[in-house]
Amino acid sequence: MAYTTATGNALITLADYKTAEGIQSTKDDTKLELLINSVSQLVKTYCATSFVNFYSTAADGEAANNTKKETLSINWATNIVQLTECPVVQVHSVKERDDLSSAYTTLVANQDYYVDLATDSIYRVSSNGTAKNWSNGPGAVEVLYNAGYADCPSDLKLAIIDLITYYHKDEHKARQTIAGASIQNQGSTSQRNNVAFPDHIKRVLDLYKNF
Repeated sequence: MAYTTATGNALITLADYKTAEGIQSTKDDTKLELLINSVSQLVKTYCATSFVNFYSTAADGEAANNTKKETLSINWATNIVQLTECPVVQVHSVKERDDLSSAYTTLVANQDYYVDLATDSIYRVSSNGTAKNWSNGPGAVEVLYNAGYADCPSDLKLAIIDLITYYHKDEHKARQTIAGASIQNQGSTSQRNNVAFPDHIKRVLDLYKNF
């Protein structure tokens, strides 16, 4: 089976946004579609996870077409690797190689490795269940898995809707001129080291940020 990377998955629909904002007119639909796609990608980039791109409820042993293929480089002695997409739904396979010239060896679940769904991590273990370090080197571990949500979480949708409005109404601009009048927007954040998202939006995004 060929594994593909899903791209361009918007986190909300145009209908979601217009319902939330009470919009019935279609005159801004093209702009709003663009903002929905752009803000969805912005949120994914900021949170360092894709949310919906790699979600699947495929049966055990069956890898869906949107399975995430992640290659991990191990540069120190450790028996733990943490996956980038979360929350992990299902791990289909884990492979390991000793060096760049070696072929990957497929490991056996609950014998060679253990999946911790609470932390989205994979532990390397010996046959008796004791800790064992992963092989070191570039691309030492390869994992095929599904992770994320069937639909964008409701609280995250609220933040995305507010962020779309923030850009739609040019609230990110410090000064606007409308019909000859100048409008000075207040600073959007009071938080140190904020990337300039409004505080109420950043608080929600940070709940999902993958550090």
